[in-house]
Amino acid sequence: MGPNLWMNVEEIAAVILFGVGFTTLLLHRNMIKKIIGLNIMDTAVYLFLAAMGYIDDRIAPIVENGVTDASVYINPIPSGLVLTGIVVSVSVTALMLSLTVRLYRKYRTLDLDEILIEMQKEALK
Repeated sequence: MGPNLWMNVEEIAAVILFGVGFTTLLLHRNMIKKIIGLNIMDTAVYLFLAAMGYIDDRIAPIVENGVTDASVYINPIPSGLVLTGIVVSVSVTALMLSLTVRLYRKYRTLDLDEILIEMQKEALK
């Protein structure tokens, strides 16, 4: 718990967020809460990638004043991965929410256990 702890505060926050999202995903039966938990986990991964891609005393990889030395700039790949991941997670969230709306319209509940019981009743008919 020395000075190295504050050097890794972003990574620690990402791990805590991931844990919160994971426990939300596992412990709640409500579909909306599960989607929120998955989004928290996504955000934690993006925070972790952004924190790992950042290097002190370097700037964004945009050439300014003719400086083309690579040691001046940060690596652009983690930033690109984060942006791509955000786009994918928004699409997945939209799909999950639309499926949740359809499940609610059919079964009139968002409780996953009740939906499974109703599906088993339908399968026996």
